[in-house]
Amino acid sequence: MNPREEIIHSHFEVQPLTDERRRFQRIHLQIPLFIRGRDAHGEQFVELAKTLDVSAQGAFITCPRPLPLGGVVTLTIPAPSITSSALVPAGMPPIQARVKRQQEAGDIHLVGVEFLKPIG
Repeated sequence: MNPREEIIHSHFEVQPLTDERRRFQRIHLQIPLFIRGRDAHGEQFVELAKTLDVSAQGAFITCPRPLPLGGVVTLTIPAPSITSSALVPAGMPPIQARVKRQQEAGDIHLVGVEFLKPIG
């Protein structure tokens, strides 16, 4: 974990699962993804982001720009290269998600999204 990620995790550490009232267990998993939608200024964008944790119902992600609460974004996990193992799926369909919460952490935004359709 790089120093920036350590700061994010230390300042915004998620409470233990036993203290939470979640329907789905979340796992700390960093996955690079593309996020597409309209930002808080109404401009369309596509940015590279990553998850900090994921559940079947949603994810906590980093995003370089502010997003409107209640806005819908599309999350796409990049497909592996053609030279990758045939055991890895060729790609995952885009996931639609609604922005539920957001906070600034320096020059990035930590965004909680809820998937419109649970995964898994």
